[in-house]
Amino acid sequence: MACSRMVFLILIKFFIFHTALSSSWQTLSGKPPAVIARGGFSGMFPDSSSKAYEMVASTTSPNVKLWCDLQLTKDGVGICFPNLNLDNGSDVMNLYPKKKSRLSVDFTWRELSDVKLVQSIFSRTPIFDVNFSILTFEQVANIATSGLWLNIQHSEFYTQHNLSTRNFVVSISRRVKVNFISSPEITFLKNIKKDVKPTVTKLIFRFLKQDQIDPFTNQSYGSLAKNLSYIRTFSSGILVPKSYIWPISSDLYLQPHTSLVTDAHKEGLQVFASEFANDFMIAYNYSYDPTAEYLSFVDNGNFSVDGFLSDFPITPFRAINCFSHLNPKKAKEQAKVTIISKDGASGDFPGCTDLAYEKAARDGVDILDCNVQISKDKIPFCLSSINLMNSTNVIETSFRNLSSLASEIQQQSGIYTFSLTMSQIQTLKPAISNPNRRYTLFRNPRNRNAGKILTLSEFLFLPNRYSSLSGILIKVENAAYLAEHQGLSVVDAVLDELKKATTQQNQTSAKTILIQSTDKSVLMKFKEKKQMNHDELVYRVVEDIRGVTDSAIKDIKNFAGSIVISKKSVFPYDNGFAKLETQKDVVARLNSSGLRVYVETFSNEFVSQECDFFSDPTVEIDSFVRDIKIDGIITDFPATTARYRKNKCYTKMGLIQPGVLLTFGNPIPPAAAPYPLLNESDVVEPPLPEVTSHPPTSVTSHPPTSRPVKAEAKAIEVPFVFITMAILVSVFTLV
Repeated sequence: MACSRMVFLILIKFFIFHTALSSSWQTLSGKPPAVIARGGFSGMFPDSSSKAYEMVASTTSPNVKLWCDLQLTKDGVGICFPNLNLDNGSDVMNLYPKKKSRLSVDFTWRELSDVKLVQSIFSRTPIFDVNFSILTFEQVANIATSGLWLNIQHSEFYTQHNLSTRNFVVSISRRVKVNFISSPEITFLKNIKKDVKPTVTKLIFRFLKQDQIDPFTNQSYGSLAKNLSYIRTFSSGILVPKSYIWPISSDLYLQPHTSLVTDAHKEGLQVFASEFANDFMIAYNYSYDPTAEYLSFVDNGNFSVDGFLSDFPITPFRAINCFSHLNPKKAKEQAKVTIISKDGASGDFPGCTDLAYEKAARDGVDILDCNVQISKDKIPFCLSSINLMNSTNVIETSFRNLSSLASEIQQQSGIYTFSLTMSQIQTLKPAISNPNRRYTLFRNPRNRNAGKILTLSEFLFLPNRYSSLSGILIKVENAAYLAEHQGLSVVDAVLDELKKATTQQNQTSAKTILIQSTDKSVLMKFKEKKQMNHDELVYRVVEDIRGVTDSAIKDIKNFAGSIVISKKSVFPYDNGFAKLETQKDVVARLNSSGLRVYVETFSNEFVSQECDFFSDPTVEIDSFVRDIKIDGIITDFPATTARYRKNKCYTKMGLIQPGVLLTFGNPIPPAAAPYPLLNESDVVEPPLPEVTSHPPTSVTSHPPTSRPVKAEAKAIEVPFVFITMAILVSVFTLV
């Protein structure tokens, strides 16, 4: 009896557990949302190519469905191809240049057998073009062991050419299992309904743009979305552009979500969302993070779509399985990597402002950074650049007349922090950075001048305000120039503020305080004057490097406990792809010597990730953390890494191996010259010069000294394959 009772209790607990798991998803079925790969992994490979389809299984799971846009040839063969017109997506024009029309119905299957596929979105890499042939539906079905979604976009067109998509579907459904059939044509769905088994194949009504007219009802698709009970009479679900669910304003910000999903679920209709791609412009609310966008459709507490149609299936697959239903406060951190801000959360707010620091702390950063500048009246403060033109609206003020040339800092004229007093600087508005402006990718325009510039004294109090911080990082650059030519000791100014802060507040002294510089002499000065130990000093390498000599490592260890290197120093790239020979040993050698390795700069914008990472910042982070095992990430979007650290799939996800994709592509131009080795001579520097007692009253152009200035950030290099991205972004923003 007792045994029976125990079994009963176990069954009850299992039922409750199973119900809780099911109810955690607000999909119609209670199961996790489905992922449908549009034309396979079409964000990388040519749409509907064999490699695009095969890549889905190798990067996601067997549960991801493969999407086939069905077209019919002149002799009735069904092919998977994204467009009715073969010009866009293949090299058919080269093979048949004299044909005036190049629609699928203009060719027999035999004529198309030699046609090769190309990338139909011109901003994407062409390296895989003309390597893969057009596939028949049966060939795709053989690849799609996980399931098939067949899209019939132009049934009426084929009827006019004496071809029947209905007959084709009926014929193939006898030997191939098709999970979903979608179409924007009501007539087709009504006609096919009696020919398919609803337990095997679900019919899905595909909505086009809201102002487009459905020929069967003579209503706009937007109007049909309000008559879901009618849609239910001939389909079991709907496929809608994502803007039907989360509308976006003309300035690319989210508007309140509609009730479409909940209304459809009340009618018993599943809802699938489309038009997802990592390399398309998305609402600024998502901070260029595609995973954040997917989660807003499934993890918002109000509704969940039943599936996604995506060009990059790896991202929704991981969003659903690894990052959904995470409690930011209770979820346990899986990945052990330190998050260091780049001027705070400077991807969302102007860098080094109170708002940028507040958001970075709220987003889960470990270490806040202050890029120290100094004013004319010797007050240190936080700002991303010594040139006020780079990070404030100074050019719009009366101070624009202070423009001058300081060739030791940069070759162009600037308006420098040491030319204005602190009270004058505080009248300026900070300006958000836009490192990808040339690709029309701007950061959070509504907050482009939001926030307040903080003095170093104010910055040092932030650890008291945000208890989650483990420390702060103070960056000191241009010290030699400021001492020699402006009579300003930025090192002494920082030391004075640190001494005051330690005296005034006990908590700050308990936090880790790191000093970073590209100059050995600066770090040696801090070590000497403040008696700082190695662990508190960070040496930053400006250039991309391919390795570090033993003598350089030995020298760095004499004055620093950590080193900052670039992403390309870990994974060298040419033409947007990782070279087959990686440089993993750079980090390994530095780690084995006892140095912690921090890597910069991780951003969310899709042009900042090389092709190997599928335009997904989370995939990029995962490769550096799990494969390379770096100690810290320097990022202007801390929330992305903070969420990654708590993912539920850590160690279970397959690692993306940079360099592998090149093996599937065409030969690329000869590689550029290899990055240089970091030698001891690159590290050794003369001591800091003494502060001049009578500095010049104005900035002039000084002859170059033997001491190069290394502090100014390099322009962000973006792969050539993104050169046309501005055009694409504009098109998809307006469509």
